[in-house]
Amino acid sequence: MRGIETPVREIRKKVFTEIAKFAYEQRDLEEIEDLPYELVKGELPTYRDSIYRERAVVGERIRLAMGMSLRPADKPARITKGIKESNIAEKYYEPPLLQVIPAACNACKDRAFIVGGECQGCMAHPCMEVCPKNAISFVDGYSYIDQEKCIKCGQCQKVCPYSAIHERKRPCEVACGVGAIETDYAGRATINPDKCVSCGMCMVNCPFGAIADKSQIYQLIKAMNEGNEVIAILAPAFVGQFGPKASPAKVKAALLDIGFADVWEVAVGADAGALEEADHYAHGVATGEVPFLLTSCCPSWSMLGKKYFPEVIDQISNALTPMVATARAARQTNENAKIVFVGPCVAKKLEASRKSVRSEVDFVITFEELDGMFSAKNIDFSNYDKEEEMNDAFGAGRGYAVASGVAAAIEACVKEYHPGVDIKIDHVEGLAECKKMLLQAKAGKKNGYLIEGMGCPGGCVAGAGTNIPVVKAGVQVKKFVNEAEQFIPPETAKY
Repeated sequence: MRGIETPVREIRKKVFTEIAKFAYEQRDLEEIEDLPYELVKGELPTYRDSIYRERAVVGERIRLAMGMSLRPADKPARITKGIKESNIAEKYYEPPLLQVIPAACNACKDRAFIVGGECQGCMAHPCMEVCPKNAISFVDGYSYIDQEKCIKCGQCQKVCPYSAIHERKRPCEVACGVGAIETDYAGRATINPDKCVSCGMCMVNCPFGAIADKSQIYQLIKAMNEGNEVIAILAPAFVGQFGPKASPAKVKAALLDIGFADVWEVAVGADAGALEEADHYAHGVATGEVPFLLTSCCPSWSMLGKKYFPEVIDQISNALTPMVATARAARQTNENAKIVFVGPCVAKKLEASRKSVRSEVDFVITFEELDGMFSAKNIDFSNYDKEEEMNDAFGAGRGYAVASGVAAAIEACVKEYHPGVDIKIDHVEGLAECKKMLLQAKAGKKNGYLIEGMGCPGGCVAGAGTNIPVVKAGVQVKKFVNEAEQFIPPETAKY
């Protein structure tokens, strides 16, 4: 549903906006109990079967927006239960990151092949002939599939001359490339945290808005209110995310207006990463010292490799991710500053919290959440005229936002600074395809390659926290790349 202004996106934005207002205005958090009635007015439901259910769902969204977990379904609990613990000026996080709101889930039926009204009851009945389990019979002159026998191979669908057999799919399950979506006792979706790599594609594709991630906007704004110097490091996918009038210069000015002390392009860290990974390739893969090199900037891709393919962990680049590299550089300007990564990705919220490599990132918010903050401060880019120049990075780092952009940046650096080194490149997008690529690498079929993996189809511009269609976002990023003074960073850009 990305880029389409649906009621789901409208409600999400309203919740983020109201929580941001609570923070900026330093209102009594007990008043949050009234929010569901302010956001869902009247007595009659608009989208669900009852007004009470609509308000219950909004109440859960409010808790998630405060960084808290859902309330238990079988025990009484106010929306604000435990809210004092989240009323802090630092990161607040109760795992897991992504949760299914039970009251919002439609309990969509599991995957199955179904015979539709187009069936003609034909004499050839090829669907019956190809079924390996004899699951198809004729009932009242039409094909009927016994779901107890069906193994969901899809052979019947392929041979039906009338296209009368369709595959019923649960949207969140289809979107998940690692099989983390399961079914609970009531037929509702649930996320298996042992399988999930937090890409957020289930959240993007649920048409009922039943899946949501936890936010840190309240705690971030509270840190600003308490006088902390807060630096925003802005992921390169930001261009175009806040409307056609929101130029990079206007976005930077607006960030300063809503309380940030400074703004950095994360593309600066990406430039440094491209140089370092070019070195890794030239001195490792090209010499045969290591079989292949996996990029490390996408947290869901890295998590996929570590969780499902531990044999390839040593081949994941140990270069700092652009987020971490930029955060460390920004930290040098003020060691007491709070660093906030603003980006398209929900999985970055976990990367910022990992213990193995200190991220130097205090908060992570998405473009969708930032849009709520802008709304809370009445920033409307259609009539906002302030500008602050943003020209920190090179084209290579800015290109990290789109699929194959990371590989292109590294390739350009190899050719520039390691002449004579031939480089073999492959890239893959979407977790299902990423798994296939890692299987090939594990089997030795990708030796000599630099492999770029992106958990979201389309790259970072397709992240779960973005606001506009992927294609449109890609066009904006490429334009921003071309606006850089030069594409390849100098070797002095290394950190």
